Amino acid sequence: MDEISTSTLLIILGVLLLLSAYFSGSETGMMSVNRYRLRHLAQQGNAGANRVQYLLDRPDRLIGLILIGNNLVNIAASAIATIICLRWFGDAGIVIATFGLTLIVLIFAEVTPKTIAALHPERIAFPSSIVLKPLLRIMYPFVATVNFITNGFMRLLGINPNGAAGQDALSSEELRTVVNEANSMIPSSHQEMLLSILDLEKVTVEDVMIPRAEISGIDVQDDVKSIIKQLSQAQYTRILLYRNEIDDAVGFLHARDIMQIMTKNNADLDKSEIVRAARDIYYIPEGTPLNVQLLKFQRNKERIGLVVDEYGDIQGLVTLEDILEEIVGDFTTSITPAPSETTQIQPDGSVLVEGVANIRDLNKEMNWELPTDGPKTVSGLIIETLGDIPQQALCLRINGYAMEVIESSDNLVKVVRFLPEK
Repeated sequence: MDEISTSTLLIILGVLLLLSAYFSGSETGMMSVNRYRLRHLAQQGNAGANRVQYLLDRPDRLIGLILIGNNLVNIAASAIATIICLRWFGDAGIVIATFGLTLIVLIFAEVTPKTIAALHPERIAFPSSIVLKPLLRIMYPFVATVNFITNGFMRLLGINPNGAAGQDALSSEELRTVVNEANSMIPSSHQEMLLSILDLEKVTVEDVMIPRAEISGIDVQDDVKSIIKQLSQAQYTRILLYRNEIDDAVGFLHARDIMQIMTKNNADLDKSEIVRAARDIYYIPEGTPLNVQLLKFQRNKERIGLVVDEYGDIQGLVTLEDILEEIVGDFTTSITPAPSETTQIQPDGSVLVEGVANIRDLNKEMNWELPTDGPKTVSGLIIETLGDIPQQALCLRINGYAMEVIESSDNLVKVVRFLPEK
């Protein structure tokens, strides 16, 4: 080293520091790159993305290669810096080289390149892969030896070096976080739909069904004139036919079939013809998640079904539109939409709510967080909380929401006032 001039050593030291910065930035850039965007770019044929994906398929080899290179240049830089400082400062040069090089490496070869790579991982990773990929092939025997030793040592410590394989798959909650954070990339309406799709597995058919008491149907035991009148005034595209009570359901009559029946001479129309026109009923077990039921509707080519409990009793009615509304928002396919005003905002800020109001719909409309894991209506929630049906006005608080029972009957709570928060 004595025959090498100080200026030459300074040039070599500068090159080594640049190489150290390169390896440090490459490591951070490779590890920080978005794996899902990387796969997307690779599928589109991006050469840089393909190279990076190839390197990241075996991260242990990539990290081994980068650390070998980084440590080699850092150690070499330390040796050269020590020689230079010994020439300039004598024996004190060792101490000066130690602290001086540490500061220079931290600023210019570690913190700065790693920060830039963390902020712009693709800009660093893609060009770096041009050098790292062939370098890995050249140094493969050395890298493989180091990895063999380190992986063996990790196994001795009870750590599986391949245990992280496949762990970059997102769970539904992680995917929900990704959607929520993609504000600038996904319109808010699309975000809501994506989140609603993720929520389908948490919602069952009971949460969206039309309750048994509200099912619109026609009793085929009525006289023909009454049946014809009900058919002519039907507000929905499918009407349930039953005998005497809902549990003795006959089938669904489609609007198309109704039109064919109505075009015939009423005098020639009999009940048997109406019954024959009814289509078979599709039954849905209660507790079925909406994502499962959506697939069942698709598989069975159905659009409507009756929800039944374990005893076969009908609990309500669910349509394909009800499930789609959970994804895209409210819409109606009825000929004459039925009013559904179950809330009235008062001048003092309180809200009058009908006891039959669906809790999930109420939460959406008012942006509340009433519990939905139990009863489906406000009346049911109050009765479950009190353990009794209130027969007089009283106040209570549920999940932090103060409310006052205004009106009740023998079997349900009719009207509730939600008091404004103070």
